[in-house]
Amino acid sequence: MKKINCKKWFWTALVIYLIGGMGLYFLQDAILFHPVTLNRTYHYNFPQPHKDISIPIDQEDTLNLVDFASPGPVTRGVVLYFHGNKRNISWYAKYIPYFTRHGYQVLMIDYPGFGKSTGKLTEEKLYNWALQVYKLAISRFAADSIIIYGKSMGTGIAAQLASVRDCRRLILETPYYDFPAVVSHYLPVYPVRWMLHYELPTHDYLKLVKAPVTIFHGTADGVVPYKNSKRLQPLLKPADELVTIKGGSHNDLYQYRELLQKLDSVLSL
Repeated sequence: MKKINCKKWFWTALVIYLIGGMGLYFLQDAILFHPVTLNRTYHYNFPQPHKDISIPIDQEDTLNLVDFASPGPVTRGVVLYFHGNKRNISWYAKYIPYFTRHGYQVLMIDYPGFGKSTGKLTEEKLYNWALQVYKLAISRFAADSIIIYGKSMGTGIAAQLASVRDCRRLILETPYYDFPAVVSHYLPVYPVRWMLHYELPTHDYLKLVKAPVTIFHGTADGVVPYKNSKRLQPLLKPADELVTIKGGSHNDLYQYRELLQKLDSVLSL
């Protein structure tokens, strides 16, 4: 009887495991990304001066970004802001004043399927769209006036861009070592490195970045564990810095003095 029960539980567990694996493989975009789409006629109501820009890529793809202007008479440079995997630009616009108050213009992009951007999301497309935004920035500013900023999902995109284009500084908020490292933290029983369509290997790109790098990460991050930044730390140059926010989680780092002071410092340089 015990052998029969063990067999039954084994086959039940195996079926559940296989169904879960199939769900991860075929539904991974829905699991990893949580966009909120907007109608193309939607009007952003941000308090900051801004321009809503749409760049047609082809018949299916349209890149949408918002250009937030610096309120002062002099613009010191531009921040290319690559946001996380949730919602759209509206969700991240609350961070804009931390940059514009230092005289920086901010270009914030929405990924394919996010906000008013259209098209199918792929890793290659994320890199290509980031390059499009860089080309827009470099047409107005010198490379030493461009800061590349990535938050969460956007850190791999930002690191890749900084590895192939010059900039003043790369700033990464809650970065991952790579996508499989994050997913395997939650699903250690699956060979996620073979199953995911996305890699975004921040560790590979960080080795190639010539600009100064600043990383912010909280020790209580429950989304992208802090150990991801600790794995990236050996790849940093001597003048680069990992700013550890004790007790900080994934979305509250701007409530901590350590981040605000360091961000003000690097933006004032």
